[in-house]
Amino acid sequence: MGRKAVEKAFADITAALAVLNAEVDGCGSEPFLAADPLAGLADGCLDILAGVREVEAGFAGLKARAAVKYADSAQAIAPDMPVQAQEMAVAAEIGCLLALGHRAAGTFLSVSHALTKELPRTLSALQSGTISWQHALVMVDEAATLDPAGVVALEAHFLDPAVPKPPTAAAIGEMPAHRLRHKARTWRERHHVESIEKRHAKGVAERRVEYRPDQDGMAWLSACLPAHQALAGWNRLNALARAAQGPNEPRTLTQIRTDKFAEAILTSGTSATFHADNSAGNGEEASDSDGAGAGTGAGLLSPGIRAQVLVTVPVFSLMGLTEEPAVLDGFGPVPPSMARDLVAHGADSFHRVLVDPRDGAPLEIGRTSYRVTKAMRNWLRLRDGKCPFPGCSNNSLDNEADHLVAWHHGGTTGISNLGQPCPKHHKLRHTTGWTPTPATKNQPPGWTSPTGRHYKSEHQDWEPPHWPSQLKLGTADFLHTAQSPGEDALERFLRARA
Repeated sequence: MGRKAVEKAFADITAALAVLNAEVDGCGSEPFLAADPLAGLADGCLDILAGVREVEAGFAGLKARAAVKYADSAQAIAPDMPVQAQEMAVAAEIGCLLALGHRAAGTFLSVSHALTKELPRTLSALQSGTISWQHALVMVDEAATLDPAGVVALEAHFLDPAVPKPPTAAAIGEMPAHRLRHKARTWRERHHVESIEKRHAKGVAERRVEYRPDQDGMAWLSACLPAHQALAGWNRLNALARAAQGPNEPRTLTQIRTDKFAEAILTSGTSATFHADNSAGNGEEASDSDGAGAGTGAGLLSPGIRAQVLVTVPVFSLMGLTEEPAVLDGFGPVPPSMARDLVAHGADSFHRVLVDPRDGAPLEIGRTSYRVTKAMRNWLRLRDGKCPFPGCSNNSLDNEADHLVAWHHGGTTGISNLGQPCPKHHKLRHTTGWTPTPATKNQPPGWTSPTGRHYKSEHQDWEPPHWPSQLKLGTADFLHTAQSPGEDALERFLRARA
């Protein structure tokens, strides 16, 4: 059929679009719901959105395949043309056809090639509408520095239905692409063939501050820093901004945060001397219980407000027996050397979290947080990692504990009846028809919308920690045998650092 088949297929698509547009306008041959046309139309529009999402993904996969097939055909037609000239000619043709600049066209071709040649599961999921083009871009980006075996493992972890997952865990296509990026980056950091210490050392060597002009007399000033410094600084800016809010403060949270950042780098607030160990020049730290720690710039701007960072460290990694990544709440995997430094020099600010060396479950939450309210809040942070609303990335230190079943309705104050939504989604819950669904000690609550649709929350990607090569699983019991040599050694190690 060839060209005529293509023309007919697109004519059918155009006709289908006309039908769908008529349905959105309420001009279909019959209403979605005769008893309540308005409610039926609202629900019908959601059905149309869901269908469009799948079709868009299918078209994105088709575009990628067509682009690569054209590039392969062009090379076969002119096999003697130099490779660089061939690539330029193909990019120029596709760029003109799709109204893309040369760089954008080259990027599109590169992504399309990776999808069709190296990521078959991702392409299949895209074509079936299971994931979007944005999700596919994430998979391409995270696979870029992996070896072929790593790429296969990455795809299998996220896209193979045979890989075990929590029964209520959201599929990657059910979460925004930026949340998939966080999960894929976490997996990549844990399973990369090159150690995170080596890769982090390269990143530290390339640390930098960048300036970029913008419109309307504005400009961007950004810094690429070690994760613990950047995250602690961001958390501290949030704490400063929230503390400055009040009934007489006209600025928004974003404006206050920006003003505090400018104040830090432009005024005498930067005059404190910093040493290489990331502590304040006078060797003292503020004693505020909400404090930050090493690397946060404690003492600058306001000594009474400092940031908090939650660091989760596998016990063997903390002891220096393995080089498994630790996890910074709100960021993801970091080198174990960074975690050991934070535990050693930021004990009053960085909440140490040890995990079971057998299954990755939390083992201990600090040694100073024994009050019930604070311990429960820390456990919520561990369980959820962020605001449990689908797609939200607000990290746990800025969220609010909330009873899922209200206290005055008989709800208890227990982990299984608590969520920790961010301020925006806490307000959403109490001012609209959105309601959280039940949680457990290990699973955050999902959400039900006013239309009755249920949306799952994300789950933490816990994995069993790596065991050191000199130990075998089962040779020492760190939990149940009080007199085991391994437990005694761990206890001595923790007491030395507490």
